Amino acid sequence: MRISILLTLIVFQFSYSQKITTDISLSKIIDETSGLEIIDGQFVTHNDSGGDPALYYLDEKGKIVETRKIAGVKNTDWEDITKDEEFLYVANMGNNYDTRKNLSIVKIPIQKSSNENVEVINFSYPEQKKFRRIYRRSEYDAEALISFEDKLLIFTKNKRKKITEIYSLPKNGGNYQAKKIGSLNTDSIVTGGDYDKETNTLALTSTIKFDEYYVLIISDFSLNNKNQKIDMYEIPIGKTQVEAIKIIDPTTFWITSEDEKSSSAARLMKFKL
Repeated sequence: MRISILLTLIVFQFSYSQKITTDISLSKIIDETSGLEIIDGQFVTHNDSGGDPALYYLDEKGKIVETRKIAGVKNTDWEDITKDEEFLYVANMGNNYDTRKNLSIVKIPIQKSSNENVEVINFSYPEQKKFRRIYRRSEYDAEALISFEDKLLIFTKNKRKKITEIYSLPKNGGNYQAKKIGSLNTDSIVTGGDYDKETNTLALTSTIKFDEYYVLIISDFSLNNKNQKIDMYEIPIGKTQVEAIKIIDPTTFWITSEDEKSSSAARLMKFKL
C-alpha cells in the first residue's frame, strides 16, 4: 500500500497550565537516558552514545531493578525506544553531524531468554548524498521512533529547517532505504516520541535553542490528514535535555531528561497538561 503525507498546514496552540506532578532523580548509571517504555509495570530506558548496549528496567521509584545487556550490537548512539505486542525497537540512529553510514534499529524480543534472537534493521536516507560534517544544521539526525501499525516511523531532528520529516521502515531485519512519507512543521527540532494506538495520540518532545523543551501533541494522528493541529506545551523545568516521552493518557505523560549542569541527576518526571 502506498502511503503519502504532507503535513505543512499546522495550527499551533500554546498552553501554560501544564505542570510536573512527579520528579524522580535517577541513578548516575543512566545519566544520559534517551528513551522510555513501560513493560509489565516497569520503566525501560537506555543511555545514548557510547553507553553499554543495555536496557535498564526501573521500578515505580526509578530504581534500577535489572540491567539487560544486548549481545551482538553496539550502542553507537541509541536515541529512542518503542514497542509493539512482541518486540522492543531501539533506535541506533543518532547522527549529530550527518556523517553516519551505519544507522540501524535493534529489534529485541520483549520476553527475555538466555538465547535472545536479536535482529538489526539497517537503513539509510536515500535523499542524503553527502556525509561531510555539519555543525548545528544537520538534516539527517533523528531521535524519535514509534511503532505504527505494521511499520516503524522515524521523526527526524532537522536542525536546519526546524521541521521533522517522517520516514517509514519495515519491522523485519535487513538492509533498507527509509521511505520519506511526509513532514510536520514543528517549528522546533524533535528529540523524542511516542504513539498510543488506543487514543490515536502522537506525542513528541522538542526544543528550539536547547534551553527550553516542549511537548507537541497531535490528538488524532493520521498519515492521510494534511491539516493536523499541533498543541505545543512548554515543559516547566528550565534548562535541561528532554529526549524521551511515554504516553499515559492524552493529558498525562512520563518524560526523562539527561543529567545536566542545571540538575543534580537525570530525571524521570510525570508531566500533566
